Amino acid sequence: MATKSTTKFTANDVPSQRERRVLITGANSGIGYEAALELARKGAEIIFPARSLDKANDAISRIRQQVPGAKITPAILDLASLASIRAFAARISFEFPGESLDLLINNAGVMAVPQRELTVDGYERQFATNYLGPFLLTALLYPHLKPQSGTRIVTVSSGVSNQGKIEFDNLQSERAYSPMFGAYSQSKLADLIFQQELQRRLNASGSPILSTGAHPGYAITNLQTSGPAGVMPIGFRIISTILKPLASQDAAHGAFPTLYAAVSPDVTPGGYYGPSGFQELKGYPVPAKIAPLAKDLALAKRLWSETERLVGVQFTP
Repeated sequence: MATKSTTKFTANDVPSQRERRVLITGANSGIGYEAALELARKGAEIIFPARSLDKANDAISRIRQQVPGAKITPAILDLASLASIRAFAARISFEFPGESLDLLINNAGVMAVPQRELTVDGYERQFATNYLGPFLLTALLYPHLKPQSGTRIVTVSSGVSNQGKIEFDNLQSERAYSPMFGAYSQSKLADLIFQQELQRRLNASGSPILSTGAHPGYAITNLQTSGPAGVMPIGFRIISTILKPLASQDAAHGAFPTLYAAVSPDVTPGGYYGPSGFQELKGYPVPAKIAPLAKDLALAKRLWSETERLVGVQFTP
């Protein structure tokens, strides 16, 4: 892990984003919303997909209350549906043809779905939404990313990736389903593996595009308020309740690592960033701990190949 920086990066440190086009998923709430808000403040044009136009337009309205005249395009995207992802990518190709994107932030996700659910494609919902969907989206949008310095692909993972493992005989939780420290942690480890392997492949192809990653620490968002309640063991929930006032941060602060990974001139290729505090729960963005499994080259190649099979596309950066 890289040496931790003492620079206290905040939203005020985001440089001008004028003349830059940003696509961020899951920006209608939580850290995605806060990241989109700050990028809009700095002049970015934002493509703003959500699962419904109502959700997208509501969030856009809230941003424009603070940033009048913000240039934001709403769209429909359900990362749990491969067909929806393909339709969205086709719309981007039509409305923003050519090499038109400066920044892709894969932020959207679900957490600790209480009971095992399958998507329309037959995949476990957390693995599909958090990992398969962003992989396919990145693959389809890659031709639209500007092949130049400053272009980035940011993948948002989670601190629980350190508890995850990739079970190729249980990728869809068909053998056993554990909402938080099974399916969710596996999906977030897969995100981190993807982010790291993508940088290796970008390096191999000579691309100037960076693959960076981030996690928000213990940020209080709708994932915490509506996702894991009643799923984690009672002892863990008690400890969480006790620590929450001391170890958590709001969504605005939780967005700092994502913003840092997206725009800071100090990031490194393949850099992964999280909060600076105890157990990376809260604080300013610094290089974060990368789960050992995310450095396993053989595992990364196998997962990449299996993912291509599952989503039905070959992704060669």
